[in-house]
Amino acid sequence: MRLTFATWNINSVRLRIDLVARFLREQAPDVLCLQETKCRDSEFPLAAFHKLGYAHVAINGQKGYHGVAIASKLPLAEIRRREFCEKGDARHIAVSLTPAGGDAIDLHNFYVPAGGDEPDPEINPKFAHKLAFLEEMERWMVSDRIAGKNAIMVGDLNIAPLETDVWSHKALLKVVSHTPIEVEKLGRVFEAGPWVDALRQYVPLEEKLYTWWSYRAQDWSKSDKGRRLDHVWVSQSLKPRLGGMQVLRESRGWDRPSDHVPVIVHLDL
Repeated sequence: MRLTFATWNINSVRLRIDLVARFLREQAPDVLCLQETKCRDSEFPLAAFHKLGYAHVAINGQKGYHGVAIASKLPLAEIRRREFCEKGDARHIAVSLTPAGGDAIDLHNFYVPAGGDEPDPEINPKFAHKLAFLEEMERWMVSDRIAGKNAIMVGDLNIAPLETDVWSHKALLKVVSHTPIEVEKLGRVFEAGPWVDALRQYVPLEEKLYTWWSYRAQDWSKSDKGRRLDHVWVSQSLKPRLGGMQVLRESRGWDRPSDHVPVIVHLDL
């Protein structure tokens, strides 16, 4: 059995529900994880997902900011929402799902804080929050052994950790999302699993890989100044089950797109 997961920072699910519908019709993943839904739970466009065949939806939203959701063709169980840094932000949701004839899989969907513009926690509270969020993620990974069973962690982690995850390592060393301290702290979260970087199982470390292109670029495709901010990690137990991945770059060129593109990972169970 093949199970397909997708993750996408949609940058307002209500504004871009037509793009979500197009993606679901064309790619038909079993599970779609969204970040930056930017709406309260009561405002989430559930009817559109149900009409497209996604009968099971778990939501953690808030008014105008952040927000994460999981839409699935498979039933969802044990829906959990964890608050980080006592901020009250909707940045995490987790579910358990069980493929037919298979074992249960825990799925965690994250939206890590972007961190503002200045990479100095002493003068930028948003950057300090981002670092504290990552530190709490690491502690939680260890204390609750999150990756100690079949688990998948996806989302907009707002960090491009590898030199080949950005268009220019040198130019972005002092730019939030690729600074050494962010890379170090995300690496500690990764090792706390320990996790497997699903995308880099198929794209060699020396090759460029992006999932985000700034709105500020006049011609995003030609300049191609991207970053890999969106990630799919799987537990060691699921590594042998990985069956391929895709970054849907072309969706960045759709009408009124998100600045992120969907990332798709297949598991052969």
